[in-house]
Amino acid sequence: MQAKEIVKLVEDVSQPMLEDMGLEFVDCEFVKEGPDRYLRLYIEKEGGVTINDCEAVSRALDKKLGDDLTEEPYIMEVSSPGLDRILKRDNEYIKYKDRLVDVKLYKAIDKKKEFRGTLVGLINDKVVISDENGNELSFGRDEVAATRLVVIL
Repeated sequence: MQAKEIVKLVEDVSQPMLEDMGLEFVDCEFVKEGPDRYLRLYIEKEGGVTINDCEAVSRALDKKLGDDLTEEPYIMEVSSPGLDRILKRDNEYIKYKDRLVDVKLYKAIDKKKEFRGTLVGLINDKVVISDENGNELSFGRDEVAATRLVVIL
């Protein structure tokens, strides 16, 4: 099974299970790092994810997936995406509207690859932010390497 197929399968299996547990599916990835493969599932809930939540999801998902997911061994990790999460899904651009974000581009615009501003949203497949001067900046989604929430302590 290809990595994309594994991710889709895990997403399909985990979403209803997570809803029953009062949790929300955020993202999933199946990656190779060095000699090891990792299946990472990112979850969240109102008030924050606990270690007990992660453990319960890991055990339940392990039972549902069984041993037939892949022929190669892998390490499963279940965690919160963190306060400084990268926005990946359309609904996150709605959920985090009006939050401060950093937008990193693949290619520089006027010798600049990173922009900070308040998230306006995802409009016509463009990431739109408002900079500190109130100017709206718009970047094609295919130009954006990452849109990350900014954490100010």
